[in-house]
Amino acid sequence: MSDDAGALPRFVPSGRQWEIRHGGLRAVIVEVGGGIRTFTCGEREVLESYPVGAMCDGAHGAPLIPWPNRLDGGRYTFDGAEHRTALTEPARGNAIHGLLRWRPYALRRAAADAVTVGAVVHPSPGYPFALDVEIEYRLDDDGLTVATTARNVGADALPYAHGQHPYLSAGAGMLDRCVLEFDAGTRILVDGERALPSGTAPTECTDYDFRGGRILGGLRLDDPFTGLRRDGRGLSWVRLTGGDGRTVEQWADRSFGYLQLFSGDTLAPARRRTALAAEPMTAPPNALASGEALVRLEPGQEFTSVWGARLV
Repeated sequence: MSDDAGALPRFVPSGRQWEIRHGGLRAVIVEVGGGIRTFTCGEREVLESYPVGAMCDGAHGAPLIPWPNRLDGGRYTFDGAEHRTALTEPARGNAIHGLLRWRPYALRRAAADAVTVGAVVHPSPGYPFALDVEIEYRLDDDGLTVATTARNVGADALPYAHGQHPYLSAGAGMLDRCVLEFDAGTRILVDGERALPSGTAPTECTDYDFRGGRILGGLRLDDPFTGLRRDGRGLSWVRLTGGDGRTVEQWADRSFGYLQLFSGDTLAPARRRTALAAEPMTAPPNALASGEALVRLEPGQEFTSVWGARLV
């Protein structure tokens, strides 16, 4: 494990850089936000990176804690008490992707092929709860595995949901020529103005039916899905095959009942449709307000969710 201190510019926007390796695999985990800046297999990106001299853009690789996606007006009620968080997507009037995207994580454990980072969500207006978060990133012959454990370290029960925001790399080409494969029975409809849930629809025989895989083409994606088909081990899968014939596979365990796919059409021009965000989520958008699939953590309780990615 190395933070590559000698190779870094004097100031790095994402903070310390913790590098892990296994064979031809390499990943770099960052201090700011505790996410994945780089994951490569040889010279080929598995998850799209961002430059060491730049801020994390488009939430590339970021953990989304203690809620993923959007919260309507930043408002929710828990155990009879009303709360309101800051609006971090003010143009749409939403609070988005939790509270830890720009907070520093501390190094807790390190090895050549694994690193564990942690952060504490201290009580604050809008989320007056105490949550310890620990994320282990590990490389082995099967690729990258990410295990996130959240523990209630306060005196009161708290609401919790979790997601992460990796971008599956299209390789040297664009998404339009990639083959996408995933199997989700239900698309969660969102309104066009605020991207909040407005209903559901089956995916079968629609533009969002990617069972067996097909070319993505010009389809614009910024959609949540559920009803994920799982294999014999209880894992759901997303596969993206680039023009070079290499396939990025991402899996998620049963704790992740939801998946957001985003084709990057609203990112900076040079970043648009160069990778597919495949965001495993334990709960849907607006879960703090709706209560759907929300985890209730009593004092001392913890919750672990695991996902991973590899190049085949």
